[in-house]
Amino acid sequence: MSAATRELTGTRGLLRLVLRRDRVVLPLWVLFVGVLPVSYVTAIIDLFPTAAAQQAYALTSGNNAAFVALYGRLAGSGLGDLVAWRAGFLPIVIGLCAILTVIRHTRTDEEAGRRELLGSTVVGRHAPLAAALAATWGASLVLGLITAVSTIGKGLPSAGSWAFGAELAAAGVAFAGVGAVAAQLTSGAGSARGLAIGVLGLAYVLGVVGDISSLSASGTLSWLTWVSPIGWVHQIDPYGAARWWAAGLAVVASVVLAVAAVALSNRRDIGAGLLPARLGPSSAGPGLRSPLALAWRLHRGLLAGWVSGFVALGVVLGYLAGGLGDLLKEAPQMADVFARLGGASGLIDSYLAGMLGLFGLIAAGYAIQATLRMRAEEAAGRAEPVLGTAVGRLRWAAGHLVFSLLGPAVVLAAAGLAMGLTHGLNTGDVGREAPRVLAGAMVQLPAVWVLAAIALALFGLLPRLSAVSWGALVVCLLVGLVGTALGLDQRVVDVSPFTHVPRLPGGAMSVTPLLWLTAVAAVLAAAGLAGLRRRDLPVV
Repeated sequence: MSAATRELTGTRGLLRLVLRRDRVVLPLWVLFVGVLPVSYVTAIIDLFPTAAAQQAYALTSGNNAAFVALYGRLAGSGLGDLVAWRAGFLPIVIGLCAILTVIRHTRTDEEAGRRELLGSTVVGRHAPLAAALAATWGASLVLGLITAVSTIGKGLPSAGSWAFGAELAAAGVAFAGVGAVAAQLTSGAGSARGLAIGVLGLAYVLGVVGDISSLSASGTLSWLTWVSPIGWVHQIDPYGAARWWAAGLAVVASVVLAVAAVALSNRRDIGAGLLPARLGPSSAGPGLRSPLALAWRLHRGLLAGWVSGFVALGVVLGYLAGGLGDLLKEAPQMADVFARLGGASGLIDSYLAGMLGLFGLIAAGYAIQATLRMRAEEAAGRAEPVLGTAVGRLRWAAGHLVFSLLGPAVVLAAAGLAMGLTHGLNTGDVGREAPRVLAGAMVQLPAVWVLAAIALALFGLLPRLSAVSWGALVVCLLVGLVGTALGLDQRVVDVSPFTHVPRLPGGAMSVTPLLWLTAVAAVLAAAGLAGLRRRDLPVV
């Protein structure tokens, strides 16, 4: 047996373990993102039923900087071109899922000590990395297959649909390699995720700058599109030129990164990273004397990262809102379509409300992550020593729940203020726009609390199923983004707490659903805390 073969011993068994551990989360995000483009087909046909209307929309929107920043360049004017363009942000989502999956089964396992136990058996050194990459690459390919088959079923051209599926699959394949390298560089899973997501954000920014630059006659910075993996997959143009070789660039980059990850793994000890970890003080400071202080120490980096990201996103999306109003001036022939959306004011308010609803869903991800930090502390064995002192279970949990409940409020307030101030400066009416947008952000909070409470209930009552709380978020995403387009029954749509949130700005404000959502969250949280008081701890 060669040395390379020995290093990969046990990969098949670990792959089965990865698929078993992710048997809920992995199929959910693959299926959700895979069928999402079907909703775009329905939505575009509803708004622009004729080829002439679609062409008029393409001529105006394809040259609008706001839309180009969100979706990339629009290559054609057919239905397939519009659908693929509207799905231009999906490679970002797929790349994020790929990064998180790879790091979860590499660096997270090392941090928890599971990798060292596996290393004491016949499992080869690189088998965990190979299994994580194989699972993520496979999931990306299945996602692309689902997209291709579902769009063909909606009547789009077969050849273009297969290229469209390849575009989405290539994004997951490329960023799986990024996650693999990041997992070798740091000693903590959180640092690895931050590093890899930073690369993803940089790729998005480079693609945006390159695409917007290409709108100008000079196109000075258009070459930046080819520096970014996001730019590569956008260049495939599935229903037009169908540049399959652009998908090949992403595949080659992922293979190169995987080889680099193996080489980096050979240069470090198991459990350590190539970048040295910063040493902490030899003794705790005077401020670290309570469960809340400990929770602040554990959560502050995560909270700061989320606030920074939301502020940046709020500034960008608030700036882009101004460009939507220009569409009426650029496309008077589409006045009837915009009239159905409420004219320029209604169009902008609809955009702001939609983006703030998306902020709420993303903030729910932060709330779940903050809540499940208690489960991570329990599984890693760090909660038991704390609870062995005079600190009670509820007091320990309360320190973490401060960040589960108030952390999303800070994040949403930062996003709402950033978006409102930016949009207000564009319109010259900050005093009117900033409060309206901030209110639209803050009404998302009760729905966010419901998902945080679901995570807390699972942690307290069924700790081994705590990860299922991410499935609840995926269901809300599915209902919110494609529920109406897929014609789901209203009773199914009402399952999502975000369905009941007032659509602000522009919609009617109602306090009653917010009170009901808060009450539901309180009941679920109480059940979780009651379960935490009575169950064994730790449960691993």
